[in-house]
Amino acid sequence: MNFEYTFHWRPVMRKLPDLLEASLVTLQVSVLSMIIGIVLGLVLALLRMNGPKPLAWIASAWVETARNTPALFQLFFFSFGLGAFGMHLTPYLIVLFGLTFNNAGYLAENFRGGFQAVPDTQLRAARSLGMSAWQSYTRIIIPQVFRIVYHPMTNQLVWAVLMSSLAMIVGFRELAGETQALAFKTFRIFEYFAVTALIYYAMVKIILGISRLIAWRMFRY
Repeated sequence: MNFEYTFHWRPVMRKLPDLLEASLVTLQVSVLSMIIGIVLGLVLALLRMNGPKPLAWIASAWVETARNTPALFQLFFFSFGLGAFGMHLTPYLIVLFGLTFNNAGYLAENFRGGFQAVPDTQLRAARSLGMSAWQSYTRIIIPQVFRIVYHPMTNQLVWAVLMSSLAMIVGFRELAGETQALAFKTFRIFEYFAVTALIYYAMVKIILGISRLIAWRMFRY
């Protein structure tokens, strides 16, 4: 077979600033979903371990759904699913809610493992010194949990950045969505997605590099 495809990289290079700008949108929605997901993940983990049964059941249902259904289906729920009930969200909110829901479910399990790794004697010791439950958790337990789950959290951020590429299915113009729009206009499919793959690779490497630097500064001792 003789393939006579001719590569044209110039159109892609002309639109490289647009792709880089879209990559910032990808980072923005991914980081924001992680920040909210960390807060929700902590709440879900604590509810699963110590919450009342109805709230523990809701937390468990959230975690099980997030971890055992495709991420694409979760995005569809916040787009087409809520739309069927008359709740129409913007593409940005669809992606933010979808990523946050997924991140919170995975992080909740990481946090639960982190809490179980901290000896119970530390909580009892903190309470015996006169600390309230809030002070014991925020000053003694949770800082240790964050140290334990730091690297899994980094992996989850990388996952969120890569999973955000599904957003083009719901019309969100992040990096993958912008690439799809530009590629279909010029029919330079391979060239655009090849360059976009390199941008994703660079973003992930930068995230991992920064996380290693932070870990080195925070966990040297």
